[in-house]
Amino acid sequence: MDVEDYIAAMPQGMGTLNEKMGIELVEASAEKVVATMPVEGNQQPYGLLHGGASVVLAETLGSIGAALHAHPDRAAVGVDINATHHRAATSGTVTGTATPIHLGRTSASFEIAITDERGKRVCTSRLTCALVPKEQLGL
Repeated sequence: MDVEDYIAAMPQGMGTLNEKMGIELVEASAEKVVATMPVEGNQQPYGLLHGGASVVLAETLGSIGAALHAHPDRAAVGVDINATHHRAATSGTVTGTATPIHLGRTSASFEIAITDERGKRVCTSRLTCALVPKEQLGL
């Protein structure tokens, strides 16, 4: 699905949190989701990229991949996420890339690698989503 088509199909576009954090979707399919996020504005008190910001980026990417896999009859609902922070980012832009670990009928799991502008891994995350019939969610 085209990135613009995906965003247009969402009831709230990319969502207010993603917009506040400056997350920009670059590529979206069930096999690969890529987005960027600025470090500036998403820092903790020491000036480093906030670990929670990395987790928001990771959950966004994995959820999009799971939703695209589940479409059109099911919706993706996050049930588990973890993150390992490898190195600090203090400026520039980070890029997250989500790739599937498992694409099933009732669940989907993604690994999300977040890298800095030098290609160095900043964070590795894993997200699992339940794939729920849309009518159960009132959609």
